[in-house]
This record gives sequence, C-alpha cells and structure tokens, in this order.
Amino acid sequence: MKTFSAKAEEIERKWYVIDAEGKVLGDVAVAAAKLLRGKEKPIFTPHVDCGDHVIVINADKVVLTGNKEDQKIYTSYSGYVGGQKRESVRKLRERRPELIVERAVNGMVPHNRLGRQIMKKLRVYGGAEHQQEAQQPEAYQI
Repeated sequence: MKTFSAKAEEIERKWYVIDAEGKVLGDVAVAAAKLLRGKEKPIFTPHVDCGDHVIVINADKVVLTGNKEDQKIYTSYSGYVGGQKRESVRKLRERRPELIVERAVNGMVPHNRLGRQIMKKLRVYGGAEHQQEAQQPEAYQI
C-alpha cells in the first residue's frame, strides 16, 4: 500500500463566505484557517496547499471576550531605533478592522512559504459587501 499525496493540479477549490458579525474572533479565525488549509478534506496533504478560498465579511463587528478590546496589544518593529509601534485592538478597529481577523488567521497557518501562499486566498472586508459575487461563494456556518 502506498501513501497518497495530493498534487496541486488535482485539487478542486471552493469559495466560502464567513459572516463574522457577533462571532468571537477566535472561532472565526479557526474556521477560516481550517478552510484555507484544507484540513477537513479527505485528500489533505501537509506540504501541499489543499485549501479553499475564504471571504470574511463584517470584520468590524467581530467580538473579543474579556477585556481584550483594551488590554490586547499588537506590536510591530521596523528594526530601527525607536521603530517599535504599539496599538490596542480598539484603535486598530477604528483604523483598519480587517487587520484584526487577518492577523488572527495568520497566526494559525504555517509560518513558511506555504503559509504565505495560503494567506493569499483569504479576503477580509469590514462591511457586509464583498467583490467576489462572480465566484458564487457558499455561506459557512460557525
């Protein structure tokens, strides 16, 4: 018996849309990461991008539990002296709400070139409208 390994050209990709309104950030990120990675498919292969395309709408209405809205801090560092930037979730939500979901999902995919390829299939929108109507995405329930 030989081990099955999926090939990139054999994979069928679907489009899913996740409505994040009133949902907990972690639940939305886990669902999106599973779909992007293809973990629920029977042909899943760890070193191949087997996943589907995911659209997350209403990212500005995602919920964080506890006091994370004020206490969770996102940091970035440019590498230069004084180049460290810190921002709370509340300020980030005002500035760019899509980034909250993108960073949560990015932490759940591999941190290598496969993960970067997987993240290109994620589209996050702050409002209820998205631009991928032509792909006829299916609604995914969390």
